[in-house]
Amino acid sequence: MKVDDIKTIGVVGAGTMGAGIAQIAAQSGFNVILRDISDEALERGINIIKKSLGRLVKKGKLSQEDADAIVGRIKTTKELKDLADADYVIEAVFEKMEIKKEIFGELDRLTRSDVILATNTSSLSITEIAASTSRPDKVVGMHFFNPVPVLPLVEIVQGLTTSDETVNTAYELAKKFGKTPIKTKDQPGFIVNRILVPYMNEAAWALMEGVGSAEEIDEAMKLGANMPIGPLALIDLVGVDIALDVLEVLYREFGDPKFRPAPILRQMVRAGHLGRKTGKGFFDYKDRT
Repeated sequence: MKVDDIKTIGVVGAGTMGAGIAQIAAQSGFNVILRDISDEALERGINIIKKSLGRLVKKGKLSQEDADAIVGRIKTTKELKDLADADYVIEAVFEKMEIKKEIFGELDRLTRSDVILATNTSSLSITEIAASTSRPDKVVGMHFFNPVPVLPLVEIVQGLTTSDETVNTAYELAKKFGKTPIKTKDQPGFIVNRILVPYMNEAAWALMEGVGSAEEIDEAMKLGANMPIGPLALIDLVGVDIALDVLEVLYREFGDPKFRPAPILRQMVRAGHLGRKTGKGFFDYKDRT
């Protein structure tokens, strides 16, 4: 399938990433079918989109009329079968391989045989996900970054069985979304997380070992290395649970001790201190707007 043949995009998962992907697709003129498993999840997703568009309206970058039109191009559903009419599907659910394989198996049965199935995974094997379908050549990684409407990068990940044509279509679609795509092979963590997540992990180790306080570690990296955000605040933004999941994938796949997660990350997940989304991580966000 060529990118010009794509009119309707299915998005599976209405969380932070799925909502962001649905927004930029609708902003780019595509019709969107946004699917999640509950009315509550779908309502949260639409509210995320409305809030994001509202900020653009407030800044004068978008008219209220255009914002309403963007939301109007997004149809919500709890039924995966409603994606049968989609020309392209992007999955953005939890970073759990079994869940993704189950969804891709269902999408494979429900959608037309020429439809490309993309995953927004940040670290899992595209090749393994593709093997759960009868069209492994049409399964590709499209790794967006949070917040999706703001950050320009999309990693286009080619699995062992992904065709060059599929990669090129995903690449061109990312450009239609106004993003800057880069191509990468199907290796754990791809490019960004393979480099970035160990940096974040090392900051957690440094905190555990008493090298400095959370504030001092983050300030050191912002002022000494010109980072726009400190590594511990970045973990809070990404989600402590997600950072831990990615580290465990890297550690398992490479078998290299440099990827071993700092124990404090697992303890924080057990305590429910997942960062900004729960109001507490390495820093406290309960009183922040």
